[in-house]
Amino acid sequence: MSFNRIIVPPIKSQGIKTKLVPWIKSIIPSDFAGRWVEPFMGSGVVAFNVRPKKALLGDTNPHLINFYKAIENREIDHRIAKSFLEKEGVELLKTNGEHYYTVRDRFNEHGDPIDFLFLNRSCFNGMIRFNKKGQFNVPFCKKPNRFSKAYITKICNQIKAVADAMVFGEYEIELRDFSETIKAAQKNDIVYCDPPYIARHTDYFDGWDEEHERELARLLGSTDARFILSTWHSNKYRSNEFIDKLWSDYFMLTREHFYHLGGKEDNRNAMLEALITNFEVLNRENKKPRLRQLELFGVAVE
Repeated sequence: MSFNRIIVPPIKSQGIKTKLVPWIKSIIPSDFAGRWVEPFMGSGVVAFNVRPKKALLGDTNPHLINFYKAIENREIDHRIAKSFLEKEGVELLKTNGEHYYTVRDRFNEHGDPIDFLFLNRSCFNGMIRFNKKGQFNVPFCKKPNRFSKAYITKICNQIKAVADAMVFGEYEIELRDFSETIKAAQKNDIVYCDPPYIARHTDYFDGWDEEHERELARLLGSTDARFILSTWHSNKYRSNEFIDKLWSDYFMLTREHFYHLGGKEDNRNAMLEALITNFEVLNRENKKPRLRQLELFGVAVE
């Protein structure tokens, strides 16, 4: 497996960092030799591409944790997924999409990780959303022929790539609160945080608000480990007020990124992403994010 190839995980989520992985990897200090610690594992895309020798990956969404543990334990592999998706895909097409809701009801009753994969890859816009009862409630994507042979092959290749990455290192994948994961970090570790973006995403499994953001800032401010925080800086409509409130004492890099939220291409908007660290990244020019923001959104800068 080439370490230069970007691994795309089999689980999709809004705000996934696939296109930002090379940027994130580029700022990891060359002397890093500890654990890679992620309090918000999500799709796992960053960890699987960093490929550390040791990793502690946590999340409060039990379905994400159960899915990746199933891959780690070989309960799900690319062959099992191929057979399952082919069978369920036939039923999906035969019922003109109604089988999606049969699987969703089955998943909400039993929580089978492979049903979670099916739902994630056939729901509307690849969303991961649960109601207050903890039930997956995203509607169908309205494509009964969703699981074509090529699409199934693509998913299975992604499962195999993740399984291969796990073999490379020693991974602990745990269902735990972000605070517990950060507290477990030690001096030689790097804590990579990709929390729900405050004032933007409201569909995190347990929710995310100002109280959570302040607690995250407190924990990262007291850790002995180095940390990298992914967050949003600004778009053409507004800025992230918490950058000044909570993160202004740290180093910050910014880069333009696009998010496609919703079903229309009109919802594809430029965003200035920020990486905030408690260590200096050498040879970087991004020291004035406000000026970069003005240039990005078409305002002349002297």
